[in-house]
Amino acid sequence: MFNSLSDRLTATFKNLRGKGRLTEADVDATVREIRRALLDADVAVPVVREFTARVRERALGAEVSGALNPSQQIVKIVNEELVEILGGETRRIRLAKTGPTIIMLAGLQGAGKTTLAGKLSRFLKAHGHSPMLVACDLQRPNAVTQLQVVGQRAGVPVFAPHPGATSAELDHPAGDPVAVARAGVEEAKRTLHDVVIVDTAGRLGVDAEMMEQARQIRRAIVPNEVLFVIDSMIGQDAVNTAMAFDEGVNFTGIVLSKLDGDARGGAALSVASVTGKPVMFASTGEGLDDFELFHPDRMASRILDMGDVLTLIEQAEKSWDKDEAARMAKKFADQEDFTLEDFLAQMQQIRNMGSMKKMLMMMPGAQNIRQQLEQFDEREIDRVEAIVRSMTPHERVSPKIINGSRRARIARGSGVHVSEVNGLLERFAQAQKMMKKMAAGGGMPGMPGLPGMGGGGARKGSKPAAKKKARSGNPAKAAQELKDAEARRAAGAKALPTGAAFGQQGGDFDPSQLNLPKGFDKFLGGSK
Repeated sequence: MFNSLSDRLTATFKNLRGKGRLTEADVDATVREIRRALLDADVAVPVVREFTARVRERALGAEVSGALNPSQQIVKIVNEELVEILGGETRRIRLAKTGPTIIMLAGLQGAGKTTLAGKLSRFLKAHGHSPMLVACDLQRPNAVTQLQVVGQRAGVPVFAPHPGATSAELDHPAGDPVAVARAGVEEAKRTLHDVVIVDTAGRLGVDAEMMEQARQIRRAIVPNEVLFVIDSMIGQDAVNTAMAFDEGVNFTGIVLSKLDGDARGGAALSVASVTGKPVMFASTGEGLDDFELFHPDRMASRILDMGDVLTLIEQAEKSWDKDEAARMAKKFADQEDFTLEDFLAQMQQIRNMGSMKKMLMMMPGAQNIRQQLEQFDEREIDRVEAIVRSMTPHERVSPKIINGSRRARIARGSGVHVSEVNGLLERFAQAQKMMKKMAAGGGMPGMPGLPGMGGGGARKGSKPAAKKKARSGNPAKAAQELKDAEARRAAGAKALPTGAAFGQQGGDFDPSQLNLPKGFDKFLGGSK
């Protein structure tokens, strides 16, 4: 969605690198490029003017002139201002103190409200709630049937006492959506559902009659949240539409649908700033699980190509099998061989996290390799899995026994060429050697080892390790040397903080002692 904007901003910041100080002309040129990038992304003109004015004012202020690295300070300012126009902070659903929490969906027809109702219900169900969907879109043909199908896929009940329109000619009376909404809330109270999601009819443009219907539904059920669903690809018209709905139903939050599209994304940067209402959720794909809480700071980081590691961590926590992770950690610690069975299990763990392409795009600097990522074929993972599954259990544990005839059989069984089987086995052999070296304390080849895990191999120009001093042949002197060595080791252990190194014996590792991103401690065995 924001690829074009991200490319333009990244190129602008590259021009500032290496400058010891920024002149007013440098700042003006940078602000001018930022303005062009935002306008090209279909951001509303009033938002662009306000944004660039604040960036210029701060860039010419003392916070940049006194900075050691002015270009990095400019990036920091732009990042903070992006967070501000995206809403400032993460906003979650306000739950009702008593009775069910009522959420009403509103928006233009075709914005994706019905599908999003299913995604939202699935999201809330995964967080321990018991949602129910109410079908109040009685205008669009088969809208009620669509909601019932979506609800079934999400595993959420749907209250639909009226079938609604079944054809474009509206052969059946549309019914009373206000009465259906009111009855749906009563049904949720009776069946003890703690969240009610009301799907209303979409509007074609600013339809006064349909807007009045939405107002009547709002007055009848008094929702805790009114979510305005907007298509992220709508462009400049997003602001006018949002203002009309804000005036009509006074929505409390915004949901961005189709955020995975290839449009320029200006709606996401305009609506929150113009209406003053926060963006609460984002739909990022066609699947019911392609739905996430909207974090302005993380979205700003993605736009500036600084990655979104925290979202990656959350996805891993949600989908990762902790028992399998513990088994692999123990196997790694015991220096056991990494087999193709382990490789297959790890690959399945990664697939459970979702699209590999989406995950890689969340890494810092991913825009630099975006073309390669766009050419990445997700089916390649399926082919690799097919190759491994075509092997016998013994071949997966001992790949060295796989000779020419076995490779030909595996290739036929998986529907690939023998060369692909050869390539996989060669890459696996290299990975197995690397895993053995790391498990033995050598660190990554050619890289410094992790704390307590050694240096990762000799580097060019490095001095060889000092040879161990030979012990004296005199028994009494040798015993004293051994005693002194033990005393030195004991004193060194006391000087180190508990768990200060991965390879330290005794004591638990405490990730809080390392300067790691928030959330990584859970993967390193920390208890905090």
